[in-house]
Amino acid sequence: MGVIVAVCASPEKGTRKKNIGTGMLVANHGLEGDAHAGHWHRQVSLLAMESIQKMRELGLDVNPGDFAENITTEGIDLTSLPVGTRLAIGPEAIGEVTQIGKACHSACEIRRLTGDCIMPREGIFVRILAGGPVKVGDRIEVLEPGSSSGR
Repeated sequence: MGVIVAVCASPEKGTRKKNIGTGMLVANHGLEGDAHAGHWHRQVSLLAMESIQKMRELGLDVNPGDFAENITTEGIDLTSLPVGTRLAIGPEAIGEVTQIGKACHSACEIRRLTGDCIMPREGIFVRILAGGPVKVGDRIEVLEPGSSSGR
């Protein structure tokens, strides 16, 4: 089990996101008010604080949201989760891993500003199966792949 350390949103794709602290995950849509939300397979992006820390150790001044992730986690190994894994996100929401990493587009503000973007290697994407509120300090935990039990 891990913890959510940031809930981030931005009005435009490809830009750093701001930690808004709390939000609403909407089933089959994503994080309410975020540019990446919509009816597709990458509704919400997640990145581990441990990944951000790796970039800090390289001398970069980066924080949650700087890699355009919606949810920054701590204490859960996101990169080990196979596609299809279901996650309990906060008190009610359930997400299903749909993609591990992604190609970074050529106009990526994050890569331009930092010289590197860790999302293509260590970020994951989920679609929201069941919506609910999410905030900093909420738990995030792995459910059995293909199972929404426990909620």
